[in-house]
Amino acid sequence: MAQPKRAERISVSAARHGRLKRSATWANVAKVLLTTALVFAISGVSVAAYAIWGVVSEANTIDLTPVSDEPMANAVGAGKQSLDGELTILLVGSDSRQGQTLDDGEEGELNDVNLLLHVPADHQSATIISFPRDLMVPIPSCPGPNGEPNYYSSMSEQQLNSSMMYGGLPCVAETISALSGIDIPYAAMVTFDGVINITNAIGGVEVCLSQPLVDSNVGLDLPAGNVSLQGYDALQFLRTRYGVGDGSDVSRISNQQVYMSSLLRQLRSAETLTNPVKVYSLAKAGFESLTLSSSMASIEFMQALAGTVVDIDLDRVNFVQYPSSTHPYEAGRLTPNRFAGSQLMDVVLSGEPFEIAGTGTGAVVAETPEPEVPVEGETAPEGEATPAEPAAPEVVVLPESITGQSASDVTCSAGRTRW
Repeated sequence: MAQPKRAERISVSAARHGRLKRSATWANVAKVLLTTALVFAISGVSVAAYAIWGVVSEANTIDLTPVSDEPMANAVGAGKQSLDGELTILLVGSDSRQGQTLDDGEEGELNDVNLLLHVPADHQSATIISFPRDLMVPIPSCPGPNGEPNYYSSMSEQQLNSSMMYGGLPCVAETISALSGIDIPYAAMVTFDGVINITNAIGGVEVCLSQPLVDSNVGLDLPAGNVSLQGYDALQFLRTRYGVGDGSDVSRISNQQVYMSSLLRQLRSAETLTNPVKVYSLAKAGFESLTLSSSMASIEFMQALAGTVVDIDLDRVNFVQYPSSTHPYEAGRLTPNRFAGSQLMDVVLSGEPFEIAGTGTGAVVAETPEPEVPVEGETAPEGEATPAEPAAPEVVVLPESITGQSASDVTCSAGRTRW
């Protein structure tokens, strides 16, 4: 049997299955909130920290591990300018309707958005890994709602977005940790409210569409070209599944990465960061919708988090999707590609630069003008030395089964490409 392609180095210039589908309309919009929370930390803006000060002091919190009388090993002391070593934060989007403006009669709670942020020990890069909600995975024995150990029995295979139902945010963290092989000391959870407020606070997010994007399921009809998404339009763009790629959840993830990377570039721009009113409004809109693990719920942690990631360049912030394939017997579900997944995690944990094979089925790389090429035989003016070509850095090329993009890459929504 042929072995899967390994990463290369080059030089470059279940239960409730019938009810789990409800997220096809609303749940994945939470990714914008999670990305916005990440951006506030990356920006390191003092006015955002001021906005967070009041929110964190009254934040809903939850313990990820069984309650212990021992002091937290990862506690952050006052005055710390950055966190020591590597950083891993789980960001979860809940589809709970409780206390939300959306009230369509659905009950219960699922984790339909699962993002794992990892910053290596040198604090020079950041990777945000999306885990598709349709993955069928083992769910370990999970702690209970009050931190009781082994409260829920383990299960050999269930849909990933049911782990919230079985044991809340701690169970999601245990499940993602088992799949990824990474310990998760920090986690945050966000609900639906705030999406519209965030897009309105920033004045809209501009995205590129390679063709018209039409999805009657969510009432979306957008023209090709650059479109500024705000309020409900942004909500619909993040909701769409049948209007992009092959109509699958993995296509929706790559389409959302178009939006998230554009949002990140826009929030890092001077126009946004030098507007204290806009930054304050964004911080309030994002963080008021968060539930934090108790390990994160302190001003000291938030200040150290900002200091940890403030200097990361956009071209070292990568969005990737955990690799998967069609499940062999569960229709409409996915099974993890554990070999490629292991390669991905090895590279992410190493902190080495890496190159992503492709953007996924819901996105395409935007066309950019060709760079000017010097005329053959042209030499530098007399007395001026010809600048030497800098050595190309060595990077790891991920397998083709792993898709995503750098935050600095300008990509476009692909529209529907397969039927």
